Amino acid sequence: MQKLTALAVKQAKAKDKNYSLADGGGLYLLVKAQGKYWRYNYRFGGKQKTLAIGVYPDKSLAGARLLHQSAREKLNNGIDPSEIRKVEKITKHLTASDLFDCVAREWFNQKILDKSASHQARTLRILEKDLFPVIGSRPASNITALELTAVLHKIQTRSVDIAQRAKQVASAVFRYAVRTGRAEFDPARDLAGALRSRSQKHYSSITQPEEVGHLLIAIDGYKGTAVVKAALQLSILLFQRPGEIRHMEWSEINWEKHLWEIPDAKMKMKQEHIVPLSTQAMSALSEIRALTGRGRYVLPSARGGARPLSENGVRTALRTLGYNNETITPHGFRAMARTLLDEELNFPVDWIEHQLAHAVKDPNGRAYNRTKHLAQRHVMMQAWGDYLDRLRDGSNNVIPFRQGGRSNA
Repeated sequence: MQKLTALAVKQAKAKDKNYSLADGGGLYLLVKAQGKYWRYNYRFGGKQKTLAIGVYPDKSLAGARLLHQSAREKLNNGIDPSEIRKVEKITKHLTASDLFDCVAREWFNQKILDKSASHQARTLRILEKDLFPVIGSRPASNITALELTAVLHKIQTRSVDIAQRAKQVASAVFRYAVRTGRAEFDPARDLAGALRSRSQKHYSSITQPEEVGHLLIAIDGYKGTAVVKAALQLSILLFQRPGEIRHMEWSEINWEKHLWEIPDAKMKMKQEHIVPLSTQAMSALSEIRALTGRGRYVLPSARGGARPLSENGVRTALRTLGYNNETITPHGFRAMARTLLDEELNFPVDWIEHQLAHAVKDPNGRAYNRTKHLAQRHVMMQAWGDYLDRLRDGSNNVIPFRQGGRSNA
C-alpha cells in the first residue's frame, strides 16, 4: 500500500460523507466536514480500538507518524495505548514524584544503598533496562497487574531468572509506594505463577576427598598475588559466603580467642556470626597480616586498600589453576565442607548448619543465637583444618567424630 504524502494530506478535501486516507499500520487521516483528524486503528484484548492521534494541520504527517510509532511500541509491550491516554488526562495534576521512575529511585536510595556494590548494580540495571523504559513514566498508582505481567513476560523471553528478579524489584518499589501514600496496592502480589519457575541453582563443588587434596596442592602452588592466594586458603578453611570472605576486616579478628566475629550488617540473615579459627586459619591470617595488616580489609583490592578484593578474584584464580565453573565456584567451598564434615568426619548436621550461618531454629521455632555450639564448633573447625592437611598430604585415614567423645579427625 502506498503511503500518504504531505501534499496529499494538504489537498484532501471534505466530501458529502466522511472518508479516510490510509498511511499504513492502522494509521489514517479521517477527513470530515469539520476538519482532518489522525486516527490509529488497532486490536487489543481481542477488541477493535481507535486512538485519536491529533488534528491536522496542528499535527503534521511526520508528527502523526511519530505518535503512531510510539503507540505501536506500547502495543508490542502489551500495553493499551488508549488506556495510557486516559491515564495521562486523569493524572495531569500529579507531581513527578508519583511516577514509578521517581518512586523507584527514591526506594533505591532509601533501601538499597547499604547493600553490596554488586547487588546495587544488578538492581539498578533491572530498573533502568527493563522497567523504566515501559512503566517508568507511569504513575505508580495506575500500573495494573496485567500491565506488569506484560513487562515481565517480555523480560522472560531473555531470561527467566532476570524476570523473577524484576518481579521482586517491582514488588519492593510498589510496597514502598504504598507505605509512602503513592499507591493503594502492590500489583505484583497477584502474579504468583505468572512466570516460569527458575531452575534451582546448585553451586558446583568438589566433594571427593582425593580431588580436594589435589585442589589444596594446586592452591599451595598458586603463582598469583599473596592476597588472592590467602583468599583461596581462607575460603576453603572457613567456608563462609564469598562476599563475607572478601569483606573480612582486621577489626573483626579476635586473636586471643581465635575467632572471626562478623557483625550482623554483613550477614545474609542479618544476625551476628562467629567463625572459630583453626590453627591453619590463624597461620594464613598471620602471613597475610604482614602485608595488609595496616589497612581495613584482610583481603584488599589490588586497586587500593579502601575496598575489598574483587568478587571475581577467587573465581579467576580457580580458572588459572585449571578449575572451570562447572567443577567448582567460590560458593562451592561451602558445599564441599557441608558434605565432607557430614559424610566423612561425621559431625552433627546441626553444628555444620550453624557454622554455615544457615537459618537454624530450635523445636519452638526460635532462631538459635550466635554462640550456639560454639565450643563444639571450635572442635569441628580444627578437625576440618587437620583433615585438609591430611588430604593435601595424600592421607585419608580419618577416624570419624563421635559425639560425646573426642574427634580424631
